[in-house]
Amino acid sequence: MTFDARQLGGIGVLAAVVEAGSFVGAARALGLTQSGISRAVARLEERVGARLFERDARAVTPTDEGRRFYERVAPLLADLDDAVTDVGRVAGAVRGTLRVLVTPLVAHFAIAPRLGGFLAAHPELSLVMSVRADATGLVADGFDVAVRFGESTLSGHVARRLTETRVVTCASPDYLARHGRPKRPQDLSQHECIQFPDPATGRPFAWEFQRKGRTVKVRVAGRLTVDDGETMVAACEQGHGIAQSLEFAAPGLRDGRLIDLFPDWNKERFPLYVHMPSRRQQPAKARAFVDFVAAAVRSRM
Repeated sequence: MTFDARQLGGIGVLAAVVEAGSFVGAARALGLTQSGISRAVARLEERVGARLFERDARAVTPTDEGRRFYERVAPLLADLDDAVTDVGRVAGAVRGTLRVLVTPLVAHFAIAPRLGGFLAAHPELSLVMSVRADATGLVADGFDVAVRFGESTLSGHVARRLTETRVVTCASPDYLARHGRPKRPQDLSQHECIQFPDPATGRPFAWEFQRKGRTVKVRVAGRLTVDDGETMVAACEQGHGIAQSLEFAAPGLRDGRLIDLFPDWNKERFPLYVHMPSRRQQPAKARAFVDFVAAAVRSRM
């Protein structure tokens, strides 16, 4: 079926003229000029092959064809109006199913402790949460929102920076008692270090230290490489070795289970972003989740 999208506008103009009883009234109702209304009616008449209105100096009245046409399309226009209203109502409500992709550290340390409250606040929402570090294509993978650390690499998506966290080099008091405390970053080459692989390459992240515009890279080694930040921090707390972690994911720094080894060399920051497929008309359920994550992350900082 071929359909000229301008027909729908013409049908709307037809209904406005019938209901207003004049081109002037229709123009006022639709925010158009009288000449614009006249041209739209003329195009519609040409398209349907019939004269739809009788025009004289005092009034505009539908022809028999015009009246029959209006009686056929008026219910359809009402249905379209109801559909628009219904979609707008649903989009404005926190309801339906929301599919989100969340990096493990944020899922464990920020979202999980507060998830019950979020779901209780939105009883019509169903949340499907995938917890993993990688994110390539939101729409292609079926996700509405992604929360991940690192600079944005998802092209064609909207990225909102939620926060940033320090990269800290830490060890447990037990490890330091047994092996001594390194005095400078270069000393780490003589220590057992727990390594974390870059999800993009599979190779361990390089260890870097920044201070006053200076960057020092240190080659480290160790018998343990782990791709889960929570497990890495737990191993560090148990004294297995020294680890580089995001401060966000190392609560042991606050209660003495971990020691920040180089507080003067921790200018490196790691950003946390939330990604969504489109900036326009973001549904209320996505906005509510993003606001929830932002508040949960702030409470951790």
